[in-house]
Amino acid sequence: MHVHLVFVTKYRREVFTKEILDDLRNIFSSVCADFEAELVEFDGEDDHVHLLVSYPPKVAVSALVNSLKGVSSRMIRKKNYPSIRKKLWGGALWSPSYFAGSCGGAPIEIIRQYIEQQQTPH
Repeated sequence: MHVHLVFVTKYRREVFTKEILDDLRNIFSSVCADFEAELVEFDGEDDHVHLLVSYPPKVAVSALVNSLKGVSSRMIRKKNYPSIRKKLWGGALWSPSYFAGSCGGAPIEIIRQYIEQQQTPH
């Protein structure tokens, strides 16, 4: 099964750089592996990220999202990036909401292309 996820930064702050997005890619891949899932595609802009995840039917999307957001927030905050430290406070990286779209009807390649076309910051 595939799901398209979108996570937005707290207060929609523009805090992500290419370096942070590269770190997030590694963190998300690791968390997915813990759930026997696969991060198929990942990209983002300076205030949100898109993930395309292939996951087994036994995994609840809400549990996967909770872990992806929680682990990534802790790990990125530990690195103390200046762009995040200046614009976000209180320990939260992500907005409490998220988008999860089922990818059963659309060809995976089309969704993958959409995610690849995000305007990654330099």
